Amino acid sequence: MTASSFRITPCIWLDDRAEEAAEFYVRTLPAGRVIGTSRYPEGSDNPGGRPPGSVLTVEFEVAGHRFTALNGGPVFVLNPSISFFVHVETAAEADRLFAAFAEGGAVLMPIDRYAWSERYGWVQDRFGVSWQVMAGRREGRAVIAPCLMFAGVQHGRAEAAIRFYAGVFADSRVEQIEHYADGEGPPGTVKHGRFVLAGQDFVAMDSHMTSGISFNEALSLQVMCADQAELDAYWEALGAGGEHGPCGWLKDRFGVSWQVVPTAMSRWLVGPDPAARSRVFQAMLGMQKLDLAALERAFAGS
Repeated sequence: MTASSFRITPCIWLDDRAEEAAEFYVRTLPAGRVIGTSRYPEGSDNPGGRPPGSVLTVEFEVAGHRFTALNGGPVFVLNPSISFFVHVETAAEADRLFAAFAEGGAVLMPIDRYAWSERYGWVQDRFGVSWQVMAGRREGRAVIAPCLMFAGVQHGRAEAAIRFYAGVFADSRVEQIEHYADGEGPPGTVKHGRFVLAGQDFVAMDSHMTSGISFNEALSLQVMCADQAELDAYWEALGAGGEHGPCGWLKDRFGVSWQVVPTAMSRWLVGPDPAARSRVFQAMLGMQKLDLAALERAFAGS
């Protein structure tokens, strides 16, 4: 298995605003573009009760990072348990981004000077996605980094999760784990942890100040797999001690949701043949762990 054979892609669960959200992000963040759009089958029902032929997913890229926006219906609600750090060069750029995210959203921490940054703010945008905007980008670091916040029943498990994830993915490492000092928070819990998974930057922390917030399917992480062997390995490793679900979804032992999917999924669901797309979608509905050969046969109509 090589690091180039997969990529971890955040997936944002929305009700019926995937296109609107993708357009906002590609307009607001640098180097934005829409990659592709998939649709629900036109000739059959779907579990979410979405209109036949309506938008299922929008794949987009911002600042060199790939995201998926999913219209899944009013089932899951986004919360700050997973947010995204955005590292920018200047305080002026931090102010611009923060204002754009805050319009129609909610400020979690006002943008200001803090001990860790000359300009920082935490905000939940109009779609419910949380962003931590920070000025003073470090050379060689990614512009955007997902941040996992372990609160409630998961509080105190950030370090175990960091080390677990780093052991699952190739091209991974733990870079820094800073614990709370005496008087700052519960001893031994993580104030700020930086780690790399599959060559991508991540952050994790324990939060003893936040209640009623926990991981859910509203923000999941897609693991893009090149072949069945790779998919099998991640399905088993990430799901160990957790819970396997339908259509390639699982929850790991820490409650974080993942989708273990083939890289060919975009080709199958975004292709020009609506009948082929429908066959793949219907085949997927009957699976837990995805079967690449069966999905390829469905796509081909064989």
